Amino acid sequence: MAAPIRLRSTLALVTGGGSGIGRAICQRLSQEGASVAVVDLNLDSAKETLQSLSRGIPGQDHVALTADVSRADHVRALMEQIQSYFSSPPRVAVNNAGITKDDFLLRLSEKNFESVLNVNLKGPFLITQAVAQSIVASGKNGGSIINMGSIVGKVGNLGQANYAASKSGVEGLTKTAAKELAKFDIRCNTVLPGFIATPMTDKVPQKVMDKIVSLVPMGRLGQPEDIADVCAFLASDDSRYITGASIEVTGGLYL
Repeated sequence: MAAPIRLRSTLALVTGGGSGIGRAICQRLSQEGASVAVVDLNLDSAKETLQSLSRGIPGQDHVALTADVSRADHVRALMEQIQSYFSSPPRVAVNNAGITKDDFLLRLSEKNFESVLNVNLKGPFLITQAVAQSIVASGKNGGSIINMGSIVGKVGNLGQANYAASKSGVEGLTKTAAKELAKFDIRCNTVLPGFIATPMTDKVPQKVMDKIVSLVPMGRLGQPEDIADVCAFLASDDSRYITGASIEVTGGLYL
């Protein structure tokens, strides 16, 4: 069944758009008519995503860009590039870029703690702030910011003190941004994926994956498209009265 065209004439920025969940989100938003700025630290990966995007709507255009979302100067340059290319600010932003550097708490280094928080939490802060500022400066209110959390941020997970802390922080950031930005008609929501089949999970031993799947009431890993569907809903006017929410997409998993 073809996706509805709910995002015609909408410009969307997606970080971490070069693979996995990010690529699926870019594809889904483009299918719904959005023009997409695909942002990834790896420009080649972003360009690969770019080639897979739908272009069936008049005026629809896409671009691949690179940025380190943990650096304010990179985010400023990114917003300038988007404004220059499209002559308008993004009205939808999906903060999907994220990393893991797992280790047990007793061995976790300060460097690996900070690097995960810089990308997973500081990155969404910088992008959310920059996108909101650009929308307000445009003089035309309205937008949707979608931040990628994790069920791990709610319940914790062995070996992921840094990742869990970053994703828990994303929820707090999003709920606060929702309160502050509502007067500009900018909605802010968090999506909390469970275990999703991505290139990252492909490296996990089968025995471990079988154990993980056994914990999911629906009996399977999620697919990137399961997350993309929720992001498309939150990006569209179908969710016009939803802000400050956290939506779990976990197949019923609650660790």
